[in-house]
Amino acid sequence: MPNYVFLVQLTDQGIHTVKDSPKRANDFERAITAAGGKVTTILHTMGIYDAVVTAELPSDEVANRLALGVGLSGAARTITLKGWTDAEFRQLVEKL
Repeated sequence: MPNYVFLVQLTDQGIHTVKDSPKRANDFERAITAAGGKVTTILHTMGIYDAVVTAELPSDEVANRLALGVGLSGAARTITLKGWTDAEFRQLVEKL
């Protein structure tokens, strides 16, 4: 399954309800699982992003739908990256 990285920033609403962040993280993990994916990492971070989530998901469409769902909550916005494992990247480069 393809890998995705979600860079999460809390909105003003998200900051005001920061105590709900653990529940929101659990809800996001359940949504990923329900979509046929698997969370590989959830990190709560400091700096420009407030959390980083990595997951394996069935498709770009599923990743996009999940990211948009986070935005609909109003508590956070995301930047989503598609990633390749080192082995996948090596195979890609070998074809150049």
